[in-house]
Amino acid sequence: MPRYDYKPFEYKKPAGLSASEPRHPVAIVGAGPIGLALAIDLALKGIKSVVVDDNNVVSIGSRAICWAKRTLEIFDRLGVGERMLAKGVTWKVGRLFHGENEVYNFDLLPEEGHKFPAFINLQQYYVEQYLVERAREFPDQIDLRFKNKVIDHSDNGDHVSLSIETPDGEYSLEADYLIACDGAGSPTRKRMDLYFEGQTFEEHFLIIDVEMEESPFKTETAERWFWFEPVFHQGQSALLHKQPDNIYRIDLQLGFDADPEEEVREEKVLPRIRAIVGDKPFVIDWKSVYKFRCARLEKFVHNRVIFAGDSAHVVSPFGARGGNGGIQDVDNLGWKLAAILTGEAGDRLLESYDEERGKAADENIKNSSRATNFMTPKSAVETLFRTEVLKLAKDHAFARKLINSGRLSVPCSLEGCDLETKSSAGLLGTGEAALDAPLKNGATAEWLLGKTGGEFCLISFGSNPELGESDIPHIHVASMCESEPEDLADISGLALKRYGRGLTYLFRPDQHVAASFVNPNSEAIRAAKRKALGHG
Repeated sequence: MPRYDYKPFEYKKPAGLSASEPRHPVAIVGAGPIGLALAIDLALKGIKSVVVDDNNVVSIGSRAICWAKRTLEIFDRLGVGERMLAKGVTWKVGRLFHGENEVYNFDLLPEEGHKFPAFINLQQYYVEQYLVERAREFPDQIDLRFKNKVIDHSDNGDHVSLSIETPDGEYSLEADYLIACDGAGSPTRKRMDLYFEGQTFEEHFLIIDVEMEESPFKTETAERWFWFEPVFHQGQSALLHKQPDNIYRIDLQLGFDADPEEEVREEKVLPRIRAIVGDKPFVIDWKSVYKFRCARLEKFVHNRVIFAGDSAHVVSPFGARGGNGGIQDVDNLGWKLAAILTGEAGDRLLESYDEERGKAADENIKNSSRATNFMTPKSAVETLFRTEVLKLAKDHAFARKLINSGRLSVPCSLEGCDLETKSSAGLLGTGEAALDAPLKNGATAEWLLGKTGGEFCLISFGSNPELGESDIPHIHVASMCESEPEDLADISGLALKRYGRGLTYLFRPDQHVAASFVNPNSEAIRAAKRKALGHG
């Protein structure tokens, strides 16, 4: 019996069944984490959207579970980050084993001074539930429509028309933009005859969510455990994560010739679990067999139809780059769509979404493919190489860099992309995602990232330059001993350490550095903002 209560969301008869609807600014297909996050991001910027989904429940099973620090920071800006952190299982340590022996371990966030941890584990169904509840806080901006299936669409140059099927019949609606967040099997992509380019891996893997009150694993804190050739699963690999509600996620490599229907039968699954957990009592919560691709669309923007998340690119689950990459798509796309729809920028700003998130997709696919190739060697030479690397890694740090069980998700740098104003001034490079740090506003504790995001923002560290009149909010961060009442105090010294004294940064609405300055002036700042909006 699943631990989660899959209560269906209410279906409401859409207005379009009885009368023509006014054109919507944005139509989002898919009410998963990507589509819901985008709707919330747009709502925070005053942009209305309609979200349609052919289903009316959250995802069955844990699905995406590992949410990275950068993604949690984005979720925090959207209003669900703290709730996810409270429910999720926090971890930052990974351990890698070969057989029975630990080869080495790593710490993904050794330095303090961040609001969010390196990772939390939280089942996708919780994330979707939280996002639906958050979306409902914007009844005037977000129109959520469950059991509304898009059966056709057409791009008319200046808008998109959709045909939608419901339990009460069919209707049509129009939108300035259609955002396809409809997953790896995207019907939108198939209707447009668009194809993924990349590599398909024939190896099968078994996912099992197991409920256990008593853990058989000797660790006081949650960690990521990965085994090459474990004694309980000879010749293959295995991955373990702890989730909320005493649920353990186990991934087991099965091989090329596995029969998915056979491998998912309880008489096959139960002995595999017992080999891992011994005599500890357990209950199977969910199980599935999968294989995967590392591939992407050549372009994510097709005039008025835009792809985000798995509809645009897919990777292996090892490295937690799928869901995290999709949320970072949203972070990149939301402010650009809003700028276009409010007239602050032109349509060509969307070219930067293709460029920047295409770069991120390539980076994720490269890392994901390398991990999979290391985990599933295709020849005797590749197998020998892996075996020798694992032997050396226990005592030699250089060999550890060659091991790849999934390079874990980190934000993609946009350095060199068209919207950035090149500069060598900042300690944090142009195009990098902002780093957090604890601050104090009078007697109130703050986080640096809480002062950015959603709009362009200037932050000066140490010195406080006179910038004249500007439509960009300007914040000054000073050391504790130098701060004035109107300043934000760097209570730990980490803000000045991470950004550098005497530097001013222009942050984009998605918290990436658009430009940095030693001696800023209003003209240079305006030019950098114009370039970041695609006018440069």
